[in-house]
Amino acid sequence: MSIRDTGVRASGIVKTFGDRTILDGFSLDVQPGEFVALLGASGSGKTTFLRILAGLEGYDAGEVHAPDARTVVFQEPRLIASKRVQDNVILGQRATRKNREAATAALAEVSLAGRERAWPTTLSGGEAQRVALARALVRNPQLLLLDEPFAALDALTRLRMQALVAELCRKHRPAVLLVTHDIDEAILLADRIAVLRDGRLSILENVSFAQPRNPAQPGYTALRTRLLEELGVHESVGAAHT
Repeated sequence: MSIRDTGVRASGIVKTFGDRTILDGFSLDVQPGEFVALLGASGSGKTTFLRILAGLEGYDAGEVHAPDARTVVFQEPRLIASKRVQDNVILGQRATRKNREAATAALAEVSLAGRERAWPTTLSGGEAQRVALARALVRNPQLLLLDEPFAALDALTRLRMQALVAELCRKHRPAVLLVTHDIDEAILLADRIAVLRDGRLSILENVSFAQPRNPAQPGYTALRTRLLEELGVHESVGAAHT
């Protein structure tokens, strides 16, 4: 089975908006079952690349191979207020018994068992994002695209969601691309971390620390500093993590 069927290969991607080149020969592979985090400054093209992989955005040159079975979790849950939780999970699918049972199972996986009939307005921010995650997982994606899905959450809920996503990705083994501004989030979750800078792949770092990861592990601080410097940020020794 080729990477075209199960993973991602993007080669020499060029994307322009007017006279501005956002992606200038950007290349990145994501293997089946691999979790890759993509870092970059605001406006660097991270989300544009994710949207290209999702089939939501065109590109001007290059080549993209991605599986048809792909889903996106955005920063906002994007739930429909007039539909109950279970109906939001199977949104776009037929409301068959099989699909409803799959939605119930997916909600249980994200710790929302028994909330199938709840209305979106009764959910907390973290619960709403878990519904969005269940909606992505119920489709059994070979490629899961995460566009800063924890950015709007408070710090404690974000940590819980990060742990949940890590657990579910280890269980289901899709290829995963996470777009994030959070370096610590990238280190905690990813197998590899890519930095997008000036429209190109700047560096690609393997993350070999054992799970569960924490900042006290040998090599963590050095990797974090290297990534910060690649992003143009120079942090003084002993500075708090941001």
